Formats: sequence, structure tokens, C-alpha cells
Amino acid sequence: MNKVVTLETAMDLIKDGMTIMVGGFMAAGTPEPFMDALVEKGVKDLTIICNDAGFPDRGVGKLIDKRQVKHLIATHIGLNPLAGQLMNSGEMKVDLIPQGTFAEQIRAGGFGLGGFLTPTGVGTVVAEGKQVMTINGREYLLELPMRADVALVHANTGDTMGNLVYRRSTKNFNVPMATAADVTIALVDEVKEAGDIDPDVVHTPGIFVDYVVKG
Repeated sequence: MNKVVTLETAMDLIKDGMTIMVGGFMAAGTPEPFMDALVEKGVKDLTIICNDAGFPDRGVGKLIDKRQVKHLIATHIGLNPLAGQLMNSGEMKVDLIPQGTFAEQIRAGGFGLGGFLTPTGVGTVVAEGKQVMTINGREYLLELPMRADVALVHANTGDTMGNLVYRRSTKNFNVPMATAADVTIALVDEVKEAGDIDPDVVHTPGIFVDYVVKG
């Protein structure tokens, strides 16, 4: 099955109000052409799940700059001053999650887990509204899985069946996010024919990827 589509076809799948996971860490590994296309399309009221708020002119920061994001779920926003301003003014809702918890929530969503227990955040504002469980005398928070309507990821190499290989640190959140959405769209720098990638080096199996866009 050939999963390669045009950028326009892939971005037509993104609608107002969707929840979207975007790979990347400080915009490294973020599919920038997808961000540019969504800015041009003008899709709005998005819930964005991303490690951070990008920079004002890079990553999901492009969407934040155009006021297309109503809710950001991230681990930090310090690289994008506008994100902080919009959070403080109430114009954009921001949920800040400890990074390890954030990563595990996504992994749990992708692997079909019902949740997990972590001591991170016990006794802090992170624990507000969450179930606390005591095991062997130690308190843990029950954290729930996280999923999205669409995941947008960026790989260095892929094939027509959607098998993906990432380059070095760009694996970051692209790997778990590709498993945790109803639809996964991958921007791929180099697209090979099915069978041309050694299965032993595949980071994301094609079963998780719905569409491939040549970058």
C-alpha cells in the first residue's frame, strides 16, 4: 500500500478544533512545512500537544503567533515569550506537565494502557484533581494516557508503506507521538520504496503511519 500523498492532501485532514500532537524538542524534529501549511490554511481553535511552545518563528510557535492555538499542552514554554503572554492574559490555555510524565502519558496512549503511577508532582499543584495512591508506604499520582486526533511527525527516511527512521535526537517525541493518534502524518526527507529500509533500523513501523509526505 502506497501511503505517499501531497502536502495539500495531508493538510486537508486538519480541521478546526482538533487535538494535534506535534513532534520535536525546541523545534528540532518538528515538521516545519506542516506548520507553514497550517498557518496558510488558517485552521483555528487547535489543542496542540508538544514538548514546548517552539520559538516565535519556528515550530508550533508559528501557530501560536497567528492565534490558532486555544489550548497548549506542553512541558515548558520559556523559549517563546508570546506563549507566556497569551497564557497570562487567558487568551490561550496552557497546561504544563513534568516532562517525564508528559512522555509517559503519550506512550501510555499509544500502547493502550489505562494509566500509570508516578511520584512526580506529589504534594504540588501538579497533584490537584488527581487520584493519589499509596503503595508500600509511598504516595503516587495516577496519570492518565494522552491521545490526539492527529500526530504530525518528521522523519529523515521513510518508505512508501510508512516505515520511518529518524536522525539522531530528532527521534525525541516523534517516536511515541506516532503511536498515539487516530491519524499519523509523517513528513519524510527521503522516501524509499517498500523493502529498501532494513527492518532492524526502523524506529516507527508503518502500521502506525497513515500518510507520508515527501519533504
